[in-house]
Amino acid sequence: MRRALHVLDHSLPLRDGYVSRTLGLVDALRGEGWESELFTGPRQPGARAPGEESGGRRFHRAPGFRAGARPPLLREWAEMAHATRRLMEVATRLRPDLLHAHSPGLGVLPALRVARALGLPVVYEVRAFWEDAAADQGRGAEAGPRWRAVRAFDTWLFRRVDGVGAICEGLRADIVARGIDASRVHRLPNAVDAARFRPLPPADAAARSAAGLAGDGPVVGFVGSLYRYEGVDLLVDAAALLARAHPRLSFVVVGGGMEEEALRRRVAAAGLGARFSMRGRVDNAEVELHYAAMDVLAYPRRSMRLTELVTPLKPLEAMAMGRLVLASDVGGHRELVEDGATGFLFPPGDAGALAAAIDRALGARDAWPGMRARARRFVEDERCWARTASLCARLYREATARAAAGARLMPGPAASPR
Repeated sequence: MRRALHVLDHSLPLRDGYVSRTLGLVDALRGEGWESELFTGPRQPGARAPGEESGGRRFHRAPGFRAGARPPLLREWAEMAHATRRLMEVATRLRPDLLHAHSPGLGVLPALRVARALGLPVVYEVRAFWEDAAADQGRGAEAGPRWRAVRAFDTWLFRRVDGVGAICEGLRADIVARGIDASRVHRLPNAVDAARFRPLPPADAAARSAAGLAGDGPVVGFVGSLYRYEGVDLLVDAAALLARAHPRLSFVVVGGGMEEEALRRRVAAAGLGARFSMRGRVDNAEVELHYAAMDVLAYPRRSMRLTELVTPLKPLEAMAMGRLVLASDVGGHRELVEDGATGFLFPPGDAGALAAAIDRALGARDAWPGMRARARRFVEDERCWARTASLCARLYREATARAAAGARLMPGPAASPR
């Protein structure tokens, strides 16, 4: 069994899509002959000790960083220096065969420095571009000075690691377009545990009652984080548009985030009452109860650079569990949903288009069993963790061979990033 040391932005006890992907991938990598050690950088909330148990796993931490009054960029540089020192201690003791650094680049530069010092290969897994995450959840900071600086830094990293993994085709194509050799950039798609997320029976009154939902009509749901780019406000507006034509239709949103309070106010202003339920963050068992009560899952992401490039995880969970998926027609969703075959796509940023898609779906109930079955097969064939782990193991082999040969993704000086 070989050993990979994963360098992460955050991990358990936090729970989000980033953490779910980490755990799904490292568990599946055992089947490829790789055991995993997990290291989190200085941004892990609440880390006070160099080691911590959470969820039955051991994590290596980097506590003790104090940002002080440093301005932006200098603060991040100091953070990376702190992470490098701690990561060097961990890697020297564990002696892994490879370092696997997960985005953002704040953890990749420490991994690159440590890997070069210890003669180890290093791969960079890109889940989203750091410059886009730094653009305030997509509120229009693209192409500004900070965005350009972070993008240049990421490109510098791509050229110096021994292999790059991208979670979807949109990210992979963008990396290659920067001049990175396409043969060095592998797609490691988002996936789910198909054994855990199994098909649920059709939603019925008992399932709705177990989830604490009132009413006996169809339920449209959303499960995920409540950021502006997710477009959940459009779901509220669509509910108001559909209220008269579908008086028994109800809606439920499961999850929390920075838009939660604004959404609650929007629901109240629309006068939707009990027909639109905001459940907030719930534990895993309750999430599955809510999935069982939903007929349709809606993902109304807005079109922006982040959503056009990055595939989300939650639609795959819904597809694996036999729930019909409606998704806005953005690049990240088009990699997952085939319109009319495995779900429905609708124009982004338009509550009327979302309402029309819900109406279309409700009018096509005879087609649901076939669509759900095709969606489930897609997950089993293309988006299960065992397949992604196999692709990751291939990346590891190629990166290890490349590091042994002293290669880089592109020729260029190994000076500090511009």
